[in-house]
Amino acid sequence: MKPIWHSLNVSLDQLNESGANTMSAHLGMEFTEIGPDYLRMIMPVNERTRQPYGLLHGGASAALAETVGSVASSLIIDPKKQICVGLDINANHLRGVTDGYVHAIAKPLHIGATTHVWDIRICDDDNKLICISRLTVAVRDKKA
Repeated sequence: MKPIWHSLNVSLDQLNESGANTMSAHLGMEFTEIGPDYLRMIMPVNERTRQPYGLLHGGASAALAETVGSVASSLIIDPKKQICVGLDINANHLRGVTDGYVHAIAKPLHIGATTHVWDIRICDDDNKLICISRLTVAVRDKKA
């Protein structure tokens, strides 16, 4: 399979460094794999990501989904000419999780000139599906 990425000269270290001093760093998100047509990330389930009942906060799952999908879009565009921003996200929370890590994988459903649509599946450490999310990203030309 031919990779979908604009450039193959990006490393996991570079992706993780780009998230320094952002919400993703605060929540402990980390990129773990770049495949030919997918991007993976993990996030701990801990005091930063749990809600008062001790379960993973749905907003933390949505933040993980938006992060992995938005960064995946940024790897498809030509960053010298374009930017990409989240346009719409939804998340169906299917199962609670109280500890360990959650693992997100973003795969494209649509890669167009002005929009990208991502399917993001989030599983727990036992590979049980806990959240399904769809992210739409708007692709815009940079202003001159």
